[in-house]
Amino acid sequence: MHSRRVACFLLGIWLGASLLIAWAAAENFSAVDRLLAKPSAAALFSIKTLGPTGARLLLRYEASEFNRWLFHAWGTIQLIGGAGFFLFLLFGTREGKYPLIVVLLMLGVVVLQLFLLTPAMISLGRLTDFLPPNQPSGERNRFWVLHTAYVSFEALKWALALLLGATLVRRRGSSRDSRQNFDRVDKANHRHVNR
Repeated sequence: MHSRRVACFLLGIWLGASLLIAWAAAENFSAVDRLLAKPSAAALFSIKTLGPTGARLLLRYEASEFNRWLFHAWGTIQLIGGAGFFLFLLFGTREGKYPLIVVLLMLGVVVLQLFLLTPAMISLGRLTDFLPPNQPSGERNRFWVLHTAYVSFEALKWALALLLGATLVRRRGSSRDSRQNFDRVDKANHRHVNR
């Protein structure tokens, strides 16, 4: 029972960190627009030197570079943490095959995101960083296809995690251990009383 609570806690950390990463990535780009809308006096001089379009492209480039690092680092952390979570479920709990399979599927999504989608998005993103926003670009279109695939796989990972969490919570009340303990008390050789 205690190990199942730990498993739910670890899964909650994984999901919470995923939300934090998504929020931070979106906030990086929002910060660019906020900074340009109300720049400090010192920043205003640099913005005027570069021009509003040039300043926006440069600031968005910095935000993009940080997001690229963030998603690569987060993928690596998920891979290591997810493998640890799988080992915890395997050796630290009495969960059956179903939760282990779900975690392996989640790790499969992480591997796909980290080694296939993220590197391709990084290289395509760098090619399009300084293109004018309204200029058509095949690289930009491919980037958005990959970005949509990344978000779709993220949603799949979330669905698997929520399914796993529901399974862990639901099984909490009907633990196999409690059934085995009940059967043990009912056996004839366990009916003596110690004095």
